[in-house]
Amino acid sequence: MISTSQHQICPLCNGVYTSDFFQNSDRNFLRCQTCLLVFVPPKHFLSAESEKERYDQHQNSPDDPRYRRFLNRIFQPLKGRLKPASFGLDFGSGPGPTLSVMFQEEGHSMAIYDLFYADNPMVFEWEYDFITTTETIEHLRDPKEDLDRLWGCLKPGGLLGVMTSFIEESKPFADWRYKNDLTHICFYTKSTFSWLATHWRTTADFVDDNVVFFLKTS
Repeated sequence: MISTSQHQICPLCNGVYTSDFFQNSDRNFLRCQTCLLVFVPPKHFLSAESEKERYDQHQNSPDDPRYRRFLNRIFQPLKGRLKPASFGLDFGSGPGPTLSVMFQEEGHSMAIYDLFYADNPMVFEWEYDFITTTETIEHLRDPKEDLDRLWGCLKPGGLLGVMTSFIEESKPFADWRYKNDLTHICFYTKSTFSWLATHWRTTADFVDDNVVFFLKTS
């Protein structure tokens, strides 16, 4: 059933037409009929303390070659598109910032931001040649505000690189393990990113599985 109740407004496009999409024993999931975002309503959000406890269990670090290989999915295609000595921001850098280190090793300057581990709002007052956000946007409670803010921090000609697990429409959502992490509250399809590109008057460049780039042309 289509719902237009206030608490079910889409957190990405502010669309009022959302519908029930899936429900399990822990949470129910809604889908926006405009941008096709699948999202969890706020009543299911973890407390900030519980959310951080889960992130504290992550063991990612620059010294972990497996984690570096994982980040190569966004690092390798992005580094080839950057000018020497570019200035970047890694948004959602986590408890063990690694992607920023990888870019610094290539001669770029980096700022980092993380709500729990590097909460420095000053980074949003600067402009960047590129911005990365890896395994982060699925956690955002207000993706419209956060993503528009990142887009506003990009210089003309700058790149925003996003990595998250995309919903595969051809596979049952019920079998998708990614949805079972209680800190994951927003889920995106390629169509969702295409909507976002139109919103920003650009195009979505799908460079790898679960990786998309946006070029800011003006």
